[in-house]
Amino acid sequence: MAARREVTMEIYQAGSRPTRRAPTDYFTGTVWQDAIVAAPAPARVMATRVAFEPGARTHWHTHPLGQTLYVVDGVGRVQVEGGPLREIRAGDTVWIPPGEKHWHGAAPGNGMTHIAMQEALDGSFATWLEQVSDADYAAPVAS
Repeated sequence: MAARREVTMEIYQAGSRPTRRAPTDYFTGTVWQDAIVAAPAPARVMATRVAFEPGARTHWHTHPLGQTLYVVDGVGRVQVEGGPLREIRAGDTVWIPPGEKHWHGAAPGNGMTHIAMQEALDGSFATWLEQVSDADYAAPVAS
């Protein structure tokens, strides 16, 4: 008879982990974060619900193993360095490859909420860089 594993599944009840204001070291404007999962090793996945108020955005950053964004509400913007400014809406999925410098956030007149999913490499989920300039944020959106 096989040895029985100890059950270690965890359920986090809604409201058991407080919403937190995103740190101003990495975000411009008002941004709220709700943890979904930060799996213990050897798993590497982390997922967060991120709600951006109109005009709020991340700073430029990269992810060592890439990032997936799933937009659940509103209208937002995303841009890779040197690329066009793109609009994203509820239901859109965005894949950002490993090491690609990018930013994302809400449109000027609309809030936007997405689920951000990424994996850690050697304990690091992201490398945070400089703020997105107002000129980059206000650039025309590519069609």
